[in-house]
Amino acid sequence: MSLSITLTINGVRRSVELDDPRVTLLDLLRERLDLTGTKKGCDRGQCGACTVIVDGRRINSCLALAISHDGADILTIEGLAQGGRLHPVQAAFIAHDGLQCGFCTPGQIMSAIGLIEEGQTGSDPERVRGAMSGNLCRCGAYRGITEAVLEAQRTLDGASRKEVA
Repeated sequence: MSLSITLTINGVRRSVELDDPRVTLLDLLRERLDLTGTKKGCDRGQCGACTVIVDGRRINSCLALAISHDGADILTIEGLAQGGRLHPVQAAFIAHDGLQCGFCTPGQIMSAIGLIEEGQTGSDPERVRGAMSGNLCRCGAYRGITEAVLEAQRTLDGASRKEVA
């Protein structure tokens, strides 16, 4: 039995046939759509390496059935940079050395974007660390990650203030 779903992924509308209703959003992205930036870490929703933004909210894609997101708008790490210009969160991660091996970085960046869009960052590093606690980094780049999130939030706030003016 084949099921058809439609997703908007990184701004592109895609129709996908699913042979199995149990396929996760993570497996669909990686194995069927070749969007391998989203990482498969624990496959249990505990590490955050698979974080993507679905309809404006960050989720662990390893826990989400693809079929349950029919019609959804999905943003993955591949959809961030525009041309050769990095997203402000990506640039901040580089500037603050918020990565080492890089495996968790796509999930960290997507979670940071979700956190900023949710208005949950504030200016307190402890608040950022708590809100990002679902994303694990085996290398221990947490200080750089926290600094990157705070800088990106300031940059994005400044950009939105300029747009309003």
